[in-house]
Amino acid sequence: MVTVSNAQVRKLMEEITKNGGVGLAALKAGMDRKTAGKYLKEGKYPSELTTERTWRTREDPFEEDWPGIAERLEGAPELEAKALFEHLLGENPGRFEPGQLRTFQRRFKQWRAKEGPPKVVFFAQEHRPGEAMQTDFTWCTVLGITIAGVPFLHMLCQTVLPYSNWQWATVCLSESLLALRRQIQQVVFKLGRVPRYSQTDNSTSATHDIPSGKRAFNEDYEKMVRYFQMEPRTIEVGEKEQNGDVEAANGALKRRLEQHLLLRGSRDFESVEAYEQWVQAVMEKANELRRTKVAEELEAMRVVKVERLVEYTEEKMTVSGWSTIRVKHNSYSVPSRLIGEEIKIRIFESCLEVWYGGERQLTMERLLGKNKHRIDYRHIIWSLVQKAGAFARYKYREELFPTLVFRKSYDALCAALTGWDADVDYLRILHLAASTMEAEVEAALELLLEQKLIPRIERVKALVSPGAPQLPEMPAYEINLGDYDALLASVDEVGR
Repeated sequence: MVTVSNAQVRKLMEEITKNGGVGLAALKAGMDRKTAGKYLKEGKYPSELTTERTWRTREDPFEEDWPGIAERLEGAPELEAKALFEHLLGENPGRFEPGQLRTFQRRFKQWRAKEGPPKVVFFAQEHRPGEAMQTDFTWCTVLGITIAGVPFLHMLCQTVLPYSNWQWATVCLSESLLALRRQIQQVVFKLGRVPRYSQTDNSTSATHDIPSGKRAFNEDYEKMVRYFQMEPRTIEVGEKEQNGDVEAANGALKRRLEQHLLLRGSRDFESVEAYEQWVQAVMEKANELRRTKVAEELEAMRVVKVERLVEYTEEKMTVSGWSTIRVKHNSYSVPSRLIGEEIKIRIFESCLEVWYGGERQLTMERLLGKNKHRIDYRHIIWSLVQKAGAFARYKYREELFPTLVFRKSYDALCAALTGWDADVDYLRILHLAASTMEAEVEAALELLLEQKLIPRIERVKALVSPGAPQLPEMPAYEINLGDYDALLASVDEVGR
């Protein structure tokens, strides 16, 4: 059966007015002549002729059992349709079929609408200029960003001013207090002003559980917010809609970034800093459209009167005899010359700095999570090459294969040599990589493996350090002073 639309009937009426012929008008309106005659006779549109169906097209399989089902729902209104249907199948084998789930869900939905318990009502709020800023974290894995070709798993920490929808974000790796401090600080000093409230959800970076079952602010977070002369404010547990403005802005931001990535033609950036600058440039353009309301927000805020906080925490510790330190439940190696010395660790959101004697000794990427480790072979190889027997059962042995080529080379040595010879040769190769350039040693190992040669240390050394170049023998140059005499004579001749 072909359905006629209101637009077709409207077209029919127009054509009848123009030429008066039903056949031609019906043809131009895309309908049968008899159908056209019916609508001309009725003088109404299809939507006006449609009547609501009040009868069932098939028997309701749950009609007989529904009073009992409704009674059960009244006693436990939080029951879900699928769980209740599966329970009915178990109670009445052979009475119902799995294919009737959709029918049951429709009946269930109708009961909730007609006789079910009241639903939670959400009340639209009127935002006041400069009253609060909302901050939240959102994962951006969906964007597929790479840094120098390597997939970049990251989050954005975003702040929104609800009245104007002004927004700002920074790149981070986790929902940490350091990430939150960096974001809030960037927002405060970019605006040059602060609202009354700094609002977050109940993430562990800002709050913690208390015996009453509620959440209280972490001491460090509360100190930071009050330092900027704001009051910390959070949402009720489980009521994320109270942070709705920034929650909605998270999705909008990712959609906007996706569009700009398509226009950019590439999702790869040379560094994390370059990526963050690009994100913030996109946000600057969006904020330009909110200029009028932002001005109202700024007018209602207080001027910032404090200095910037450092964006790190600091800890003191002594380097272990293993040449390692443990920071935030993770282990890191440091140069062995620091064993037994007390050092300071500056813990940033994405990296660690090791300080000794007032000078920075090294910077390393920070590990996320717990009970992980990062061991740099350059820190320990000078001792390990002298104690080759320790390599076989070294706790962090797998960290001593900087690339797959080094791992393949060690396997080739183990297959060709016996006893400790494979371990000794491999450690000497690592020592060579630490003393010269790892990339050159890796290239030499790869060349030997391609030629199916055992990557013994002597062969690697020969390729990495081919020896001093031989200088060619050249006869001493004899100076002929007669040439100078002839030159001087020609100059005198020209002068005369």
